[in-house]
Amino acid sequence: MRVLQLVGLLLGLLACVPRKSVSPPSESSNDTGDVSGSAITLERTACFGSCPVYRISVSPGGAVSYEGKAHVQRLGPATGQIPTGQVNALLSEMEKGGYFSFAPRYVPAEPACGRYSTDSPSAITSVQLRGRTMRIEHDYGCGAAPGALVVLERRID
Repeated sequence: MRVLQLVGLLLGLLACVPRKSVSPPSESSNDTGDVSGSAITLERTACFGSCPVYRISVSPGGAVSYEGKAHVQRLGPATGQIPTGQVNALLSEMEKGGYFSFAPRYVPAEPACGRYSTDSPSAITSVQLRGRTMRIEHDYGCGAAPGALVVLERRID
């Protein structure tokens, strides 16, 4: 339920931003300081029920792209812009929260999964920061996934 509220908040913020085509900034036009070369993505996948299915990506310059796929208030693509300070703060939170120390996969076939419950959605995140790249597949049915990962996924929302 909280995910739906956060998606609604994001969509509400996006509705206030003038619509225009957003393309990722090139390295030469990136004036974001310490987030040069970094990006954040979050994709939420389907479950047995009516879990929201969407993808969000944030560029170093603050360009936000969203694509709602199922069980969301807005289907299809949307774009917007957030201040680079918010991108920097989120990247700092990801780093301090231990994102780069987590296992890359919390899925049933992996030992990091622990006890497994079927029919749960997944979150797939990626962060690029200062030459480091991390991508994490997190099936919510995996009982041993760190709680801090769930918190960071929500922060991206």
